[in-house]
Amino acid sequence: MNFSQLDYHWFQAINQLADRVPALNSVMAFCAVNLDYLFYLGIVVYWFIRTPENRRMVVNSLISAAAALGTNGIIGAIYHRDRPFVSHHVIQLVQHEASASFPSNHAAAAFAVATSIWLWRRKDGWVWFILAALIGFSRIWSGIHYPTDIVGGAILGVILAVLIGKLMRWQVLKWLTDGLIHIYELIEHKIWKP
Repeated sequence: MNFSQLDYHWFQAINQLADRVPALNSVMAFCAVNLDYLFYLGIVVYWFIRTPENRRMVVNSLISAAAALGTNGIIGAIYHRDRPFVSHHVIQLVQHEASASFPSNHAAAAFAVATSIWLWRRKDGWVWFILAALIGFSRIWSGIHYPTDIVGGAILGVILAVLIGKLMRWQVLKWLTDGLIHIYELIEHKIWKP
C-alpha cells in the first residue's frame, strides 16, 4: 500500500464514522465550519484584556495565521490536490467548493494561533491545540479533507508560529511591535476616555 492509498484508507476510517456514529454528525459539521470563529473571538478577548504580554501574543498570532494562509495559497497554486469528495464517494456533511485540499487552511491558521498562544501561555495553549485538532478531525469526518491535508496544515502553522515568535523577540522587531501597540493604545485611550 503506497502513501496515497494509506492516506485514503485513514480518510475512509474517519469519514465512515459519520455512518457509524451519526449522533455526532451535527457537532462535527458545526466544528468543521464554525469552530474557527472561536479562535477569532479568543484573539479579540486576549487583546482587550490589555496586558502588554497579551497584545504581543495577539500580534504574534495574527502574523503567524496570515503567514500560514499566505504560504498555503502559494502551495495550493503550485500543487493542486483535489478534495476527497471530488475523487471519491464520501460522506460529505458540509458543502465546500472544489478548491485545493492540501494543505488545509483551517488547520494551518488554527495551529498557528494555538502555537502562538502556547509560546506565551502554556496552559492556555494546550486548550487551543485541542480545539485546533478538533477542527482538523471534524473536517476529515465531514468529508472535505484528507488526513495529510490536516497534518500538513498543522505542521506549517506550528513551524511558522515558532519562527515568527522567535523573530518577534529580536530587539528591533520587539521595538517595532511595542511601538505599534503603543500607538494603538494611545488612540484607544482617546476614543474610550470617559
